[in-house]
Amino acid sequence: MTAYNVTARRWKRGWELHIDGVGVTQARGLGEAESMARDYIESLTGRDASGSTIVITPEVGDGLDEKARAAREAVAAADRATREAAARSRQVARDLKAAGLSGRDIAAVLRISAQRVSQLLRSA
Repeated sequence: MTAYNVTARRWKRGWELHIDGVGVTQARGLGEAESMARDYIESLTGRDASGSTIVITPEVGDGLDEKARAAREAVAAADRATREAAARSRQVARDLKAAGLSGRDIAAVLRISAQRVSQLLRSA
């Protein structure tokens, strides 16, 4: 399977799609960039690109690319923190249950609802 890297650069009529090693085409919106790049690759190479991986990297400029990257990283970090918190909550709920606490007492200790305690213990 072949992978193609495409840099999408904004311009007044849409996006220029710079396909590494192939050439440049365009799309009106990023939503159609992959299919436009795939069609362009097929037209120039004569090969079926339906199984190829197309990686679109938008470039907006004016510092917005860095801001978007930082926002994506913050979301990913928040997701990791949420997963870690859930894992810790499941473990401590199990430990509290093993120590003989009731579901309501576990809820009070963890400051969560009794229903959430039930979910944590079920997923353990």
